[in-house]
Amino acid sequence: MTSAPPSLRTDPGPSTSRGVWTPMILVIACAAQFMVVLDVSIVNIALPDMKASLGLSPAGQQWIVNAYTLGFAGLLLLGGRAADLVGARRTFLAGLGVFTVASLACGLATGGAMLIAARAVQGIGGAILAPATLTLIMATFTEPRARTRAMGAWASVNAAAGAVGAMAGGLLTASAGWRWVFFVNVPIGVAFFAAALLYVPVGHGHHGGHGGLRRLDLPGALTVTAGLTALVYGIISTATTPWTSPHVWAALLAGLLLLAAFAVIESQVAAPLVPLSVLRRPTLAISNLVMIGLGSAMFALWFLLSLYLQQALGYSALETGLWFLPGCLGIIVGTRTSAHLIHRTGPRPLLVTGMSISTFGFLWLSRIGGHGPFVTTVAAPFVLCTLGLGMSMLPVTAAATTGIDRREAGLASGLVNTSRQVGGSLGLAILATIASHTARDHTGSTTQALTAGYGQAFLCAALFTACAGLGSLFLPGRPAVPAPGLPPGGRD
Repeated sequence: MTSAPPSLRTDPGPSTSRGVWTPMILVIACAAQFMVVLDVSIVNIALPDMKASLGLSPAGQQWIVNAYTLGFAGLLLLGGRAADLVGARRTFLAGLGVFTVASLACGLATGGAMLIAARAVQGIGGAILAPATLTLIMATFTEPRARTRAMGAWASVNAAAGAVGAMAGGLLTASAGWRWVFFVNVPIGVAFFAAALLYVPVGHGHHGGHGGLRRLDLPGALTVTAGLTALVYGIISTATTPWTSPHVWAALLAGLLLLAAFAVIESQVAAPLVPLSVLRRPTLAISNLVMIGLGSAMFALWFLLSLYLQQALGYSALETGLWFLPGCLGIIVGTRTSAHLIHRTGPRPLLVTGMSISTFGFLWLSRIGGHGPFVTTVAAPFVLCTLGLGMSMLPVTAAATTGIDRREAGLASGLVNTSRQVGGSLGLAILATIASHTARDHTGSTTQALTAGYGQAFLCAALFTACAGLGSLFLPGRPAVPAPGLPPGGRD
């Protein structure tokens, strides 16, 4: 007789980690994470079409990306705690539902403000969903090597989604219009919502299901989200307002004060979003700093390069998407290489190597103003950037979750995801502002000015990856040890 899917079982027996439904849970978790990360980059190539359709300003184009990443970054920690407290299945379904509905609203947007608001809600859905995917994997795969393989698949999907998103964005924009970069999420979200109801086991978290919601640190989540938003707003404002403007300084000061308030709240509440004691763990703290540098370079790479190809070189959305295919392959190769080697080398050598490769790629890419062939001036350094970034994703995630107790699995995954998104938001704001300032001050033609601006931004991205590589030297050199084994059954 065929056994029922785990979601229909009532016994807590040890079935999930070794049962026939385990691969399906991995597919569901990886597919959901793919969709969340995909939406960071899928809009990049469609931005010129959105600008023309909705009358967006250059700052508005940045906010289409940053509204998503800030909502994502600010509430990821809350999503991680929710997965721990009320159960990964409930959190997964709630996040997927919000994300899918917000995707529909993005596609139906009739103005820039509506699209930016819907993108922020979409980011909130992603923030609830993303930590639950990693928590599901850690709860399902209890044997160390099986867990590492599963995390390798998750990291591969995580890394490849950015590249595939850029390519898919070009194809969808060229064939169906920019709205379909959002509409495509709707049928996929509905399908995986149904699959999760059927295959993901029911659990109650560590504080009794819905009762755990009372322990969520909402004041902390709101202050950190508002603080990051104010900082990014202040940085982006300098594209049109001088740094000395009271408007800019007020936004930056408000951001810093809100982040300080967040730290005070975390030291006072009974169930903090980020227990300050966890940041005293050197490996976790360093891993998250490295992830900030990695995220800063990764997010800006897709955004700036897609605009350069379309605005400076005059490529179509379809041509731009196809040119991103080698970068997609570079990330996949880099991620699979690190998954194969990490048990022998540990995270440190792979991170140092990956960040070194990316730094060289960004330095090479900063010379895009030269007159060499496209393959050697853009495509080759682009592949080096993505190869190094892909090689670094799994090691930094493994380092951040090494030795983490099951009760803090959601917190650790939320922290490392938050660091990537925070780095991406701040890095994109800083590098896009640098590109804008450089282009504005350039005395040549529009194409020359844009090229000079993007080249300067890529040079600064090399500094981010170089700093991440230096930080990696302080991580453990021994092979990464997965988080302690979880009770069998894969339950929450």
